[in-house]
Amino acid sequence: MLSLGHVRCWPCLQLVRSPRLLWRLDGGSARRANDISQDVDISSASRYCMDTVRQRDYEGYLCALLMPSEARRAAFALKAFNVELSQIRDMVSDFNLGKLRMQFWHETLERIYNNIPPAQPVALELWQAVKQHNLTKRWLSRIIQSREANINDQAFNSLQDLETYSEATQTSLLFLTLESLGVRNVNADHAASHVGKALGIFTCLRSVPYNASHRRVQLPIDICMAHGASQEDIIRGRRERAIRDVVFDLSSQAHVHLQHAKSLQKNVPKAASLAFIQTVLVEDFLKRVRKVDFDVFHPSLQLRNPLLPVWMYWRSWRRSY
Repeated sequence: MLSLGHVRCWPCLQLVRSPRLLWRLDGGSARRANDISQDVDISSASRYCMDTVRQRDYEGYLCALLMPSEARRAAFALKAFNVELSQIRDMVSDFNLGKLRMQFWHETLERIYNNIPPAQPVALELWQAVKQHNLTKRWLSRIIQSREANINDQAFNSLQDLETYSEATQTSLLFLTLESLGVRNVNADHAASHVGKALGIFTCLRSVPYNASHRRVQLPIDICMAHGASQEDIIRGRRERAIRDVVFDLSSQAHVHLQHAKSLQKNVPKAASLAFIQTVLVEDFLKRVRKVDFDVFHPSLQLRNPLLPVWMYWRSWRRSY
């Protein structure tokens, strides 16, 4: 039977309330996906994904809302999938339990591409997106593998390791978003690579206070060592020059990637710009962290900029990034 451990809130419970939905979809009892769709209220799965993204990734929620109608549902499915994976490490106290949850998503991905998705809301919406937009399995698999490899929360050994992880997670998600927009273009892919790396560095920097409160440090070790910033100082939230220098170096690298992505804009299809609206978030953070002299623990950096929705809408209207 489908484990209730995979069900965390009432929309999910609605999806598995029927005894028929508790059948495993493998072996002799497997049923085809069209039978599942008759039992499951697909609109409930769609609402669940929207609610999950709105609660856990508000900026991503705004980005998805700005997508064209034919790609919006897939955008919410992809972002909900990303949220599901990213929050696993905070939901389990044992890394082995986290790996079990990752294994669930490995198996779910196989079932999605075999057209027998489990009765789980994010999986069902992802299945719909795969069917409608012919999403590449490789990118989804790479996200799961990279999240799983990083589940132990160890610091990145180097900036290159951080960029490799960002490429595997953020860039893969951008590739999938481009596919949902019907964009398959080498220049768009090149821009996505740089945007993904910038997003990964931005996410790493913005999460420093949260991670420090849980005694975690993910800043690249090589840069911390170069400036004499110790992990214990970061965990204690000390606002020393050495830590600010680390933040400066990472912010500079994120800025470089943004500039590379923008330099490609004239050769990137206009439709692709909607996948890159999140560059607004990176630019806003880099401006604000510069104003506080790269003090990543400054309280103002944890406040949401009320003008972000306006700026994001403006970029989407202009089809630029």
